Amino acid sequence: MNYYASDLSGYLHLFWQFSWPQWLVFSLIINIFLYLFSIGLYLFIDKTCRKKTLQEKDHPVTKSDFRLSFLTIICNSLVMLIGVFLWKNGWIQLGSGQLVITIFLEVIVLLLLMDLLMYFFHYAAHLPFVYKFLHGKHHEHVSTNYLSLFVLHPLETMGFGLMMLVLLMSYDFSVISISIYLLINLIWGTIGHLNREFFPASFDRFFVGTTRFHNLHHQDETKNFGFYTSLWDRLFGTYK
Repeated sequence: MNYYASDLSGYLHLFWQFSWPQWLVFSLIINIFLYLFSIGLYLFIDKTCRKKTLQEKDHPVTKSDFRLSFLTIICNSLVMLIGVFLWKNGWIQLGSGQLVITIFLEVIVLLLLMDLLMYFFHYAAHLPFVYKFLHGKHHEHVSTNYLSLFVLHPLETMGFGLMMLVLLMSYDFSVISISIYLLINLIWGTIGHLNREFFPASFDRFFVGTTRFHNLHHQDETKNFGFYTSLWDRLFGTYK
């Protein structure tokens, strides 16, 4: 265990020495890779999954959606740079926990707390004056496609990212826990915007935010504001 702790410390020390131009390039490369990974995962599942489509057709892919998705990459890169700034100035402290149980619990806490924060943020985005300005573009995708996850207003993208940073400032999460959470977040967002149910039907009983759960939100904008779970929708009466 000491070997892994030392190895991780070495990587963090390497990143600490990055100049801001290096961080800029690194953040763009990482976010472009994650963007392409999400698209690839979507297309792979869509081609290999034999389940029926949730809606008759996917939303058509447009040039404007591509442009907005590229802007989302830039915004996510900016959030990463803000996080680096907070880390370098001591506002974010990275924990040194290496135990599997500690990492597991931290990931669960991140998922539940971010799900709660995103529920309220998402609910607020559907208030009429906010929806028209911010969130309406995303809901032009009544059905979905491989870009739907990234078709967001820049302020909405920044808002999600800043919520995450505030949470990281409140507790010293391990960099491993943060990395696992971010990977789950990307995969979950990709699966949530499929036009095929990915999860078994029984998962609804375990409060999982399934593909169907989020697809129904795109059809009925007054329901299903959660992301990873249906827990908060059930609690606050917005579950469908």
